[in-house]
Amino acid sequence: MAEVATVENLEQNVREAMARYGNNPARMIEILQDLQDIYGYLSKDLLKEVSRQTEVPLARVYHIATFFKAFTLKPRGKYTIQVCTGTACHVKGSYRVLERLEDVLGVRAGDTTDDLMFTLETVNCVGACALGPVVIINGKYYGHVTPVQVESLIKEYRER
Repeated sequence: MAEVATVENLEQNVREAMARYGNNPARMIEILQDLQDIYGYLSKDLLKEVSRQTEVPLARVYHIATFFKAFTLKPRGKYTIQVCTGTACHVKGSYRVLERLEDVLGVRAGDTTDDLMFTLETVNCVGACALGPVVIINGKYYGHVTPVQVESLIKEYRER
């Protein structure tokens, strides 16, 4: 579970992340990765603290945090659901699976449920075209998913 951010632990965790990389601001990507691992996302306060301690302008820190898809500026759910929307999966109906997931979860792709249980995303291709439509939940692949299967799949994860 992600750590709750307080002023004190932000300062300390940024200091520790920097120390792991020799207090070298050129290692910003690694520093941000470590901090995202701790908090689950990169908050505005966290980015400001990184900027302050590294003496790198906030605009530069923000640029790095928004350039790389691996970083997120919003809290994420316990479970990340990715729906492949590549050509093969799309032709096999992934858009219908995505629409059903959006209905069941009450969020649109790119968003997280209010209870922070699920984050729903689309991905361009996962390289499993023969299994399409493909849904991936926290790295576990589900192939040949149909809209009818969505509710039971979500229920399985809610009960964990």
